[in-house]
Amino acid sequence: MKLIRAFLAISLILAVSACGFHLRGQITSLPFTSIHVIAPPGHPIGIDVERAIRVNTNAKVTKKPEKAQAILQILSAVNEKKILSLSIGGRVREFQLGYRVSARLLDSQGTEIAPVEGINVTRVLPFLDEQVLAKAAEEEMLYKDMQADAVQQIIRRIAAIKPQ
Repeated sequence: MKLIRAFLAISLILAVSACGFHLRGQITSLPFTSIHVIAPPGHPIGIDVERAIRVNTNAKVTKKPEKAQAILQILSAVNEKKILSLSIGGRVREFQLGYRVSARLLDSQGTEIAPVEGINVTRVLPFLDEQVLAKAAEEEMLYKDMQADAVQQIIRRIAAIKPQ
């Protein structure tokens, strides 16, 4: 009986290790060793992009653009809110929240490596008049989640660039 259990355990370990499974959060290889991030003043996306590059990639974030091989310019980051549906009585039932980011990548001489790209992330927020405070907190949480998604998309797009 112990022999069968040992055999099954070893078989399971070998099967899982051979399937190519990798934990999320592996280091992404960027085509640059150093990068400088320029973001709109007062917007937290610049800090989030820098943090994600430091933690999830092989590139170093520099404080001076002269020392960087690439410069990531985040041109704009905008929150949007639209009414998605109304009840029969004319009250709002759902909002569509949107987060738009425009960014481009330059080399150290200022030549455009990747043109301006827009990233659009949307979420639906169901709304009830009785839960105004809870929905305000949920809305804020959804905007933060959309910003995190946009940051990951920016990093994936940078990683996909093939340098000349």
